[in-house]
Amino acid sequence: MKKLLLLLVLIFSQISFGQTAKEIIDKNIELSGGLTSWKLLNSVLLQGKVILGVKDEYPIKIYQQRPNLTKTVLTISGKETAIEGYDGSKGYAMNYATNKLQVYPDYVSESFDNDFIDWENKGFEAKYLGKEKVGEIYCHKVELTKNVNKNLYYFDTKTYMLLKEVKRDETLSYSDYKKVGNLQMPFRIESSSTKKDGDFVMLLNKVDVNKVFPANVFKF
Repeated sequence: MKKLLLLLVLIFSQISFGQTAKEIIDKNIELSGGLTSWKLLNSVLLQGKVILGVKDEYPIKIYQQRPNLTKTVLTISGKETAIEGYDGSKGYAMNYATNKLQVYPDYVSESFDNDFIDWENKGFEAKYLGKEKVGEIYCHKVELTKNVNKNLYYFDTKTYMLLKEVKRDETLSYSDYKKVGNLQMPFRIESSSTKKDGDFVMLLNKVDVNKVFPANVFKF
């Protein structure tokens, strides 16, 4: 009888955690604009500045478009310079040894949507890991797993906005949320990694959604 009760407790706990993780993700999507609004988002242009290291600061523009097109442009010495992108067939990035853009055959493009939009259809499993503080803010901690890949997400327990995302080799922090159309978006994004070679702080001052970009904007 005790074994049966223990088994029921374990099963109930797993079901509760699964439901809680789903509820937290659903709440985030709902309060950040709603699933329909996120799916109607087809392009975004982020503008602001990026701080690299201690004092290197550059104006930045990031173009993104469904399903996975992207291009990052820095203004260096008054000149706009593409430093990375994916044009639908080729991924490219700046080779700082030659100071030229270079095609990388193993470039992995990222999906336009984040992982937890339609996470179930993408083959992820969600698990609720309890509450944990990010700075002084209590967050719901949710783990998304697909094959051997695991990402951790920290959602503010009060607003349900995403405050931190932990990937295998990068941690992203999000803050200063503002409304853009129907959507809530972070205007401060901070990246850190164990190697510290790609750390940055990005401060946005303008976000445009569903702009029609020129046909060649993503081309290498």
